[in-house]
Formats: sequence, structure tokens, C-alpha cells
Amino acid sequence: MKIVLSFLALVVSFSLFAQAEYKRKISMLGSPFEITVVAKDSVEAKKYIDLAIAEVKRIENQISDWIPTTQISLVNKNAGIQAVKVDSEVFDLVERAIKISEITEGAFDITYASMDKIWKFDGSMTSMPSEEMIKKSVAKIGYKNIVLDKSNQTIFLKLAGMKLGLGGIGQGYIADKVKDVLLANGCKSGIVNVSGDINAWGRQSNNKQWTVGIINPMNKNKVFATFPLENSAVETSGSYEKFVVFNGIRYSHIIDPRTGYPAQGVVSVSVFAKQTEIADALATGIFVLGVEVGLDLVNQLKGIECIIVDDKGKIHASKGIDIKKYNK
Repeated sequence: MKIVLSFLALVVSFSLFAQAEYKRKISMLGSPFEITVVAKDSVEAKKYIDLAIAEVKRIENQISDWIPTTQISLVNKNAGIQAVKVDSEVFDLVERAIKISEITEGAFDITYASMDKIWKFDGSMTSMPSEEMIKKSVAKIGYKNIVLDKSNQTIFLKLAGMKLGLGGIGQGYIADKVKDVLLANGCKSGIVNVSGDINAWGRQSNNKQWTVGIINPMNKNKVFATFPLENSAVETSGSYEKFVVFNGIRYSHIIDPRTGYPAQGVVSVSVFAKQTEIADALATGIFVLGVEVGLDLVNQLKGIECIIVDDKGKIHASKGIDIKKYNK
């Protein structure tokens, strides 16, 4: 019996050793998309990666507001006119997005796409927009003006000109769905990165955990902490590359949908959760809420942690993270 057990252990060990990582990096959704899978050979890896890319394209053709034929685009076209019937997948995603809006008190809002683009972060702005312009720019924003009819599975936007934009939650959702599809097709380990929305499952081929490094935007050449990811996700929202400065005040490219003014006081938010979708949406909301309110919110949410870097370079962490433990 002992001999049999030893032999089985040897077979399992050899099987693990025979696995290897295979990676592909391409541009999708207008952003970098990177998928790494653990597979027995390049043929199996290609099958997994092709499945991942197909899933990204499938979801993009449902929820993108840039593609005119998607269900979200049809909802936007019919704003103020009529309700639009959508697939349950789209309906449920919008419903979950509204719940995030509720817990962040509107700091995250998928109707942000209704905003007039009065802020420019390409170096062309020479002065602040007027208070009147800023107020007018957000007049059609408001998640409470989204009408969901669960029985008929329809979405209606009350105001003409309103638009849904799922960019702040959709990439995280895609990362989750890629993981689900690959797991269902036998890929027991991998890591997907949709423009910073990262979801990892299983372990590396050497049986070590996947890890992610967090960078302080004020010192971009240095990783200040490395965290293990096992069957979990992380998303980072940052304004360290896109911002404007007027009268000595730094305004980020992440706009508060409630006021029309850019968020202030924060340069980076990293949220850890079991699902990338939740991490994605919360990161935006926390960025807008700021350090104090953002941390207070996260500390009330089970299974959610976050790290915030303020505009002075100071690092703040939720109560479940001991930064010293993960310092590089």
C-alpha cells in the first residue's frame, strides 16, 4: 500500500511539473489585454487563450457603448423614448451596477456616459470651465433615472440624451467571465489582466501563488508591496498620468458624476475582492469618495480590502491589510 501511495505521489508531482505558463498580450476593448494560462503544452494553451479572446469579443458585442449594434447602445438610442428588452446577462449586470451606485451614494454611476466632455486631459486646457458649464455637464447623469422592469427584462432611461457606459464595471465583469469560461473548459490555473482588472485562479506551474505588485504613483519605479492572489481579484484606478493643475490644485481625470468636478486628494486606489467586477466598480467609487469616506465604506464591506495612495504620496489601507507584512 505504501508503495502504491508513493507511486501516485510521484505521478501527481510529475504531472504538476509538466505544466507550464503560456501568455498572450493583445489589444482589446481599446486597452491592453493579457492572459496567462497554465497548460500541459502549447496546443492546450492556445485552446484556452482562444476561448478567452472569444469570450471577450462576445461580451463586448453586448455591453460596449461604442459599438452601435450592442444592446447597451440600443438602450442609449431609445433614452426618453421607450424601454428596450435585453438579455438577462445585460440586465443583471446593469442591476448590479445600480447596487454599487447605491452603496457609494452615486460616486460610481454608469450614467456617467451622459456627461458633457468639458474637461480635457491632453494638455489643451488653459482654464477651468465655469461653474455653470460644470453643473450643466452632469444634468443628465443619475442612476435613479434608470428604470428596470424585471418581469419584462427591459431597461429604460427616463431622460432624452441619457447614456449608459459600462466601462467602470464591464472590464472587471469580462475578467470574471473569462475565468469562468476557462475553468469550465478545464483550465485549472491562470491570470487574466483586462487593462488593470486582474483575476487569478489556481496557482503557477511551480505551485507558487500568483502575485501582484502595487506601485506608489509618486514613485513609479518602485513596487512598495507585493500581494498574493489565489482565486481572487484586484483592480487599480489611478490619476497619476491624466490630470490638470489650476491655481495649484490637482484635478484628476476621474470625474465625480454627482458634481461634474474632478476627484481630488487621491492618486491611486487598489481594491481586492473575490470578483473583479466588484473591485472595478468600487475602485472608481472609492476614488471619488476620497480617503476617509472610501476607507470607511470598505471597512463595512465583507471580503473587500483596499489600498489608497493620496496626493501627498501617503499610503492608507483598510483594516484587513497590514502593509508592513507585504512590503517589498
